[in-house]
Amino acid sequence: MAKKIKPFCIRLLIFCIVCLLAACSPSTPSNQIRLVEVTHSLFYAPQYVALSKGFFKQEGLNIVLTNGNGGDKTMATLLSGDADIALVGAEAAIYVTARSTNQPVNAFAQLTQTDGTFLVSRTPISSFKWSMLKGKNLLGQRRGGMPQMVSEYVQRINGLAPHQDVNIIQNVDFKNLGNAFLAGTGDFAQLFEPTASKIEQAGKGTIVASFGKDSGRLPYTCYLAKEKWLAQHPDLARRFTRAIYQAQQWVASHSAEEVATAIQSHFPDTSKDILIRVVKRYQEQQSYATSPMIEKPEYNHLLRIMKESGELPKSIPYSELVNSEIASHVVKGG
Repeated sequence: MAKKIKPFCIRLLIFCIVCLLAACSPSTPSNQIRLVEVTHSLFYAPQYVALSKGFFKQEGLNIVLTNGNGGDKTMATLLSGDADIALVGAEAAIYVTARSTNQPVNAFAQLTQTDGTFLVSRTPISSFKWSMLKGKNLLGQRRGGMPQMVSEYVQRINGLAPHQDVNIIQNVDFKNLGNAFLAGTGDFAQLFEPTASKIEQAGKGTIVASFGKDSGRLPYTCYLAKEKWLAQHPDLARRFTRAIYQAQQWVASHSAEEVATAIQSHFPDTSKDILIRVVKRYQEQQSYATSPMIEKPEYNHLLRIMKESGELPKSIPYSELVNSEIASHVVKGG
């Protein structure tokens, strides 16, 4: 007479069969993309338009957005696998690639195409010239970051020797720059929006120049991903880029007021009039890219700025760092 199989053994057998079937069955690709941004900024308006207008959802994507709080932390999040895509300065990818090729990363789409900082003067200046910085104290950005390198580039092309003709203060954290200027640090300050406009609105300073206007176009803020991730998820990358491209076109064809309305929920602590002022300023100087394509001449311009600042660890070729196929496919209607 056959022995009865105990209930526990039956449950164990069923569990093993289920696990075996799950292992053999193809996994369903996830539509979730973990996106980490270097900071939360009005400079990235098209990205928030893509979120608020549902462009990502139209592509069937679920975007989980987190703040990286700085370039180093953002890249660490990407390289550790805690994020799929990072929005950060292209220079961050160059630094990583120059150090090691164990985890190659690619820039596959650009979001902004100029520097986003402005020169704020403590006192009003009716007709500003960059030569007026000579002998002055400039509250600047951190060493090695693109804003600081752009600042030095603009100084050089205007006949100034950075750190010699201009005393650049670089011991203040990014988040504290506005408060430091209000407290009396520096004759001038290099600030992002909306800090610059808020200081101007409060009558505590005046925006007298744009670093973005005077430094030219370059792939300033880009979307990066591991080369391996892009190879494994080409469809996700294309759908993501397609949503960004749609948002870029939307921003380019709508007024600052309409853009401000679209992104207001992402900046609840910023007044509507400041949002409009900032978006309009960025639109007028064409900081928001109208295409995700990263162009080779603009990339080489970025390398030149880094090299002249003494911060280029290695000249990484365009073909090694930039994946142009994804954006090209999207722009052509794919």
